[in-house]
Amino acid sequence: MKKLVNDVHEVVRESLEGFALVHADLVDVHFDPDYVTRHQPKAPGKVGIVSGGGSGHEPLHAGFVGTGMLDAAVPGPVFTSPTPDPILEATKASDHGAGVLHIVKNYTGDVLNFETAAEMAELEDIEVTSVVVDDDVAVEDSLYTAGRRGVAGTVLVEKIAGAAAERGDDLATVTQIATTVNEQMRSMGLALGPCTVPHAGKPSFDLGEDEIELGIGIHGEPGYRRGHMEPADTLTEELYTKVRDDLALTTGDRVVTLVNGMGGTPQSELYIVHRRLAQLLDADGVTIERSLVGDYVTSLEMPGVSITLLRVSDDLLDLFDAPVDTPAWK
Repeated sequence: MKKLVNDVHEVVRESLEGFALVHADLVDVHFDPDYVTRHQPKAPGKVGIVSGGGSGHEPLHAGFVGTGMLDAAVPGPVFTSPTPDPILEATKASDHGAGVLHIVKNYTGDVLNFETAAEMAELEDIEVTSVVVDDDVAVEDSLYTAGRRGVAGTVLVEKIAGAAAERGDDLATVTQIATTVNEQMRSMGLALGPCTVPHAGKPSFDLGEDEIELGIGIHGEPGYRRGHMEPADTLTEELYTKVRDDLALTTGDRVVTLVNGMGGTPQSELYIVHRRLAQLLDADGVTIERSLVGDYVTSLEMPGVSITLLRVSDDLLDLFDAPVDTPAWK
């Protein structure tokens, strides 16, 4: 294993220390317990938004703390859920008197620990609601989830719900908007190779020289099939077809697209994927309203890509376009 680390047990702490130094104008990083908050808090009377999960998916989640997105993010150990205590502290720091929304990826540890933290917060008279993101169409159940996994689409829920909270919507409305985004969104990814969790010291799975994994999870969980490497257009078509059919896209629909790198894929290759995705949507009579291409929800250094499609209305598009100022999304 070759990684720019000092002690495998200090990777998250030292990374957060560097993150704090670079982005001190936007965020405050807290330790023992570890969580990240906005440097300039929202005005009183606005809904707070908290998300989090295992580290290793940067810029998710801490990179999206700031105006127009998250009030706080809670990073756990690499690929491991944070415990309830830091989630509770982040929730308390994000309460401006109007309640707090938790945005949680659908992994068993994340769901249980956020639920526990919400119960603890309610004992302190903080109203908490939760939206569990389950946008992955590849696998219904896995070793880590009951139901579908939460993957790259999580960032779109954070962006749009964050904008709703910023404009002053109440907790019920912000929660409903986040729920709508999750319902109108689907994702699927593939891996060209594995990643290596620092404390494990070896790749998370093995692929042959000509093998790929279709439907991979963001922690390296198995997909729905292994196959041979094929041209980018062919692979993009398979991802698109699965997402399109599950979302039941039809002629006249409007979408936001996200072509997300898994951490080890060059931008040039992501644009090749987007090129084919745009051709396929055009052929199906679906209008691309906005597009994102880049590393938003990664899996350490895994080479691969995921495609997310979000069906949008005028209101969701307005919220997507609303001002945002975070370390990773401007």
